[in-house]
Amino acid sequence: MANVDGSWDLVAKTPMGEQKSTLVVRSNGGSFTGSNSGALGSVEIGDGVVEGDTIRWSMEVTIPMPLRLDCTATITGDTLEGGITAGGFGTFPVTGTRSA
Repeated sequence: MANVDGSWDLVAKTPMGEQKSTLVVRSNGGSFTGSNSGALGSVEIGDGVVEGDTIRWSMEVTIPMPLRLDCTATITGDTLEGGITAGGFGTFPVTGTRSA
């Protein structure tokens, strides 16, 4: 199982351009809590799951419109790579590096 805890500097490639944010992860066995903060605001993590080297979570955003984002990322050392699914808008790639 990967060490998933910490702060992660994320970059999501979306139709609105690159969206940078900071994901904070606090694991507790097979689950985790935390937040994601960026230029469009801050949201709490929902449904955080840790499965080996993979984390999955959801976020309810209101900007630029109300939308549930379903996220998955695989962690290798101090990097992560995955995707963010934004309902009918599709899935966008996300990468990140551990900052703390």
